[in-house]
Amino acid sequence: MSAENLAYAVVQVVHNFGAAAVVGGALAARWLASADVRRQRQLAWLVLAGWAAQAGSGALFGAISLHFYGQFPDIHGTAVAALRVKVACALAGFVIAALFLRRTDRWGEGARRRAWNLLAALAVVALAAAAFLRWFS
Repeated sequence: MSAENLAYAVVQVVHNFGAAAVVGGALAARWLASADVRRQRQLAWLVLAGWAAQAGSGALFGAISLHFYGQFPDIHGTAVAALRVKVACALAGFVIAALFLRRTDRWGEGARRRAWNLLAALAVVALAAAAFLRWFS
C-alpha cells in the first residue's frame, strides 16, 4: 500500500463521515426532532462539525496532490463548477449552523424550521455536486 493511496483513503473516510453528518443531521433535526430545541442544538453541533470536516478534508485532497505530484489536481469545466458549489455550500452551511447555535434561543419555530430546511438543501446540493466533481475530474 502506497503512502499516497493511504492518505487519500483516510481523507476520503473523513470526507464521507462529514457528508453523512451534514445530510443526516439536518434531516434528523428537521423531521425527527422538529419539536425538541435541545436535540436540535445537539444536531447543529454535529452538522457544524460535519461542514468543518467537509471543508478540511476537501482542502487535504488538494494538499495531498500538491505533496505527491507537486501540483493541485488538474480539474476544469464542470469539475471546477462543482467544486465551487461544494465550497459555497460548506461555507454557507457552516455559517448557518453556527448562527443556529448562537441565536436559536431567540429564534421562533418558523426560523428554526427554515434554517434546517436550508441546511438540508445545502447538504443535498453539496452531495450532488460531489458526484459531478468526481465524475468530471
